Amino acid sequence: MQAEMKSIEDNRTWEVSDLPRDQKAIGLKWIFKVKKDPGGNVVKHKARLVAKGYAQRQGVDFDEVFAPVAGIETVRVLLALAAQGGWEVHHMDVKSAFLNGDLTETVYVQQPPGFIVGKGDKVLKLKKALYGFGQAPRAWNSKLDKELVALGFEKSKLEHAVYKKNSKDSSLIVGVFVDDLIISGPSFSDIKRFKEEMKKKFSMSDLGLLSYYLGIEVKQEEGGVILSQCSYAIKILESAGMLNCNSCDTPMEPRQKLRKGKEEEAVDPTAYRSIIGSLRYLVNTRPDLAYSVGVVSRHMEAPGKEHWAAVKHILRYVKGTIGYGCKYERGTRLKPILLGYSDSDFAGDLEDRKSTTGVVYFLGKSLVTWASQKQKIVALSSCEADYVAAAAAACQGVWLSRLIADLLATKEMPVKLLMDNMSAIALSKNPVHHDRSKHIDTKYHFIRDCIEEGKVKVDHVGTAAQLADIFTKSLGRVRFVELRGALGVVQVQQI
Repeated sequence: MQAEMKSIEDNRTWEVSDLPRDQKAIGLKWIFKVKKDPGGNVVKHKARLVAKGYAQRQGVDFDEVFAPVAGIETVRVLLALAAQGGWEVHHMDVKSAFLNGDLTETVYVQQPPGFIVGKGDKVLKLKKALYGFGQAPRAWNSKLDKELVALGFEKSKLEHAVYKKNSKDSSLIVGVFVDDLIISGPSFSDIKRFKEEMKKKFSMSDLGLLSYYLGIEVKQEEGGVILSQCSYAIKILESAGMLNCNSCDTPMEPRQKLRKGKEEEAVDPTAYRSIIGSLRYLVNTRPDLAYSVGVVSRHMEAPGKEHWAAVKHILRYVKGTIGYGCKYERGTRLKPILLGYSDSDFAGDLEDRKSTTGVVYFLGKSLVTWASQKQKIVALSSCEADYVAAAAAACQGVWLSRLIADLLATKEMPVKLLMDNMSAIALSKNPVHHDRSKHIDTKYHFIRDCIEEGKVKVDHVGTAAQLADIFTKSLGRVRFVELRGALGVVQVQQI
């Protein structure tokens, strides 16, 4: 608590003041937390002074609250680029980041418990933000943005939480997630110089090579970069009481279909949703779980015994593959070649007969993004279902291509998209079968414009080589293991 108060005083966060009659002071409280490493060892004990932000009133105590952050998908792209170029990825943490944000609103808070100054009727007028305020993330992000721009960085227009610096003397990429900075570039001396400059501006912790980020374990080796969530997977199994269960070979029974549960078969929805939420985060490094977790996520409103059994089957599969993750092979030079696969089943959902879209993209040999999601319309044919999936894949591919070109200061490269439906390919290139496709929503014809402009190149791939097949249906063990290996999901750690 004393260390937290010292940080606040050093930042000149507030000044003692009398409370104006037309103002209301917001309360403060202490929050305590034990920070641990991936192995569960205690790193440090932390005390945080937090404002009771729920008492704020929009338009009075705050206006805008949005602040961009670099999501897991963007981080995977950065790591894939680093692996392709043979770069190191470093990690820095800003101590008490929100205390650096400058407030534009006039806000008063009560004195913190245990640290009363002067008479008890005095309040504190804030100059800078505190944790708990709605506008605190935005204030900190604005401050960080100004400092990075002053150092010669430019914010990416495709991802506002990523900054780039491309010049004759240096080339750096910085990803921001609140108070965590991921730094990468071809020159270690540039990374070191950037760290020293940031330490002059903020109180920073230099964490060295990136090894742990948002629950994801990152291992940088000579052969490549490995992403896994082994510790997180163990925590999921412990919370579900299945740490010692028997394992299985696939996350879902082949050709299994789930229907709505019956009222008399209802299970605890809170426990069901909790485990589903945890599994969905595990999918960030485990694309082999994407389809099965997506299917059981459709029944969170009223889960039944059949759905709970499907979740337990997924957990049994996780038990047998705890040490699995994604491996990005190390390259010697950048080859930003994007290769995508799109696929769909047809009317796979037994309740509303909607299809499931499967999309996966590789940067070189590195798997950077994937998706398995139910389509929003009812497709009338397998051609239409694949066409809708291809439109979603085109949107993702165009964004990835633009982002990579923007970060590397290179020309935008066309995306190669592979599909296994010849009719859908023909429909995407030309308005053939117009009588059968005129009912399709205009937005799904986006892929046709991308092909005409040369942004996307569509080609055919045999069903046996269609890697997105794993995101559209439950497969048998042999086919599932084959596709899992083709995606680069391998055992990266012995458990």
